[in-house]
Amino acid sequence: MTTEASIPTQRRAAFGFIFASALLNAVSFGITIPILPGLIKEFAGGDTATAAEWNMLFGSVWGVMQFFFGPILGALSDRIGRRPVLLISFLGLAFDFLFLVFAPSLMWLFVARIVNGMTAASFSTANAYVADVTPVDQRARYFGFMGASFGFGFLIGPVLGGLLAGPYMQSLVGDFAIRLPFAVAGILALLNFLYGLFVLPESLPPERRSARFDWRRANPVGSLKFLFEHGKLAGLATVGFLFQIAHNVLPAVFVLYTGYRYNWDIQTISLTMFLTGALGIFMQTLVVGPVVRNLGERGALLIGCAGAALGFLCYGLAPTGLTYLMAAPIFALSNLLSPGLQGLMTRRVGPEAQGRLQGANQSLAGIATIIGPFLFGGSFAYALKHESLSAWPGLPILIASSLMVAAFFVAWRVGRPLPVAPLTEPATVAGE
Repeated sequence: MTTEASIPTQRRAAFGFIFASALLNAVSFGITIPILPGLIKEFAGGDTATAAEWNMLFGSVWGVMQFFFGPILGALSDRIGRRPVLLISFLGLAFDFLFLVFAPSLMWLFVARIVNGMTAASFSTANAYVADVTPVDQRARYFGFMGASFGFGFLIGPVLGGLLAGPYMQSLVGDFAIRLPFAVAGILALLNFLYGLFVLPESLPPERRSARFDWRRANPVGSLKFLFEHGKLAGLATVGFLFQIAHNVLPAVFVLYTGYRYNWDIQTISLTMFLTGALGIFMQTLVVGPVVRNLGERGALLIGCAGAALGFLCYGLAPTGLTYLMAAPIFALSNLLSPGLQGLMTRRVGPEAQGRLQGANQSLAGIATIIGPFLFGGSFAYALKHESLSAWPGLPILIASSLMVAAFFVAWRVGRPLPVAPLTEPATVAGE
């Protein structure tokens, strides 16, 4: 690993560097989204309900790792800088994907999820990087661009994954086709590691870092206590927590749900992800900025909560695949939620604590990832196994809608802007 001193001094940290890194990371992750449930189902003997239960377990274990290690990596990034933590994350992701290429059983997949959960700090650390290099009044806009980078990854990633595992590649490589997307994702993750090693500059100069690494603050309990020590961070974190739980419904059941209810194959699922990803990119690049400018971060947050609640409701009730697709523009409004929320939260802490903030958020996301797969995967499997509920395969998505209704009312109460926390100038103007 190169040291900070070896980075050319003339190359200052700016938004473009972290955007490129986040984009490559999202593409590698997106490739595997439509494939992993199918691989789990294959190991489960082709039974959808059993695959849903295993998928639930994998997601929950990943969340446990995030709960414990998210705050540690967040606090570590405040102490030693963002770049080393990002490198750890990229390398862990590459290991996870390449591990999946050769996994001979569900237990090997299980181990891979544990490793990934321990090191997956790239998204939250990238957000701390954005807070380092952007003026406070422009953060929501740039958080929207970060969301667009993830959206673009999920736009082309699932399509690429579907093609790599599709009939043409099956005719060339046989049964290995279902593993091929993981190999490509692992190579992309390794490329991102090399990009971080040789190109990505550090965003947090030594004089703006925390004085020391404190285990009392880095543990999950300490990180959650941190949220109660800064104004209304706890209320805003509750909104994010409810959204994180609700958002887990799609990773938990989307592939299995649409295959069961609409008989969609892997390529149809991938193209649907392409459509929703395109809508997300449109919202995050072209809509977030004007909404925040005219309605403020609170307005973006409330519209995002309402869009998620109504979108989930439509998804859960849609009787056909076409009606499901018609609800996609409504759900796309949910892309306003995170930029507005991050903008409000990062205003409430100084530069030396942005990593702790994102680590605390990641710890909450870990708890949500523990709850979400059990709540949604469990309710989906339960509905399929009980004749009285078999007409309600969308039950888990309706539960997600109700959570977002609750999030809307919490956001209405706690989302009013507070005075900006004392901040020094960012490392450079974004995009410089």
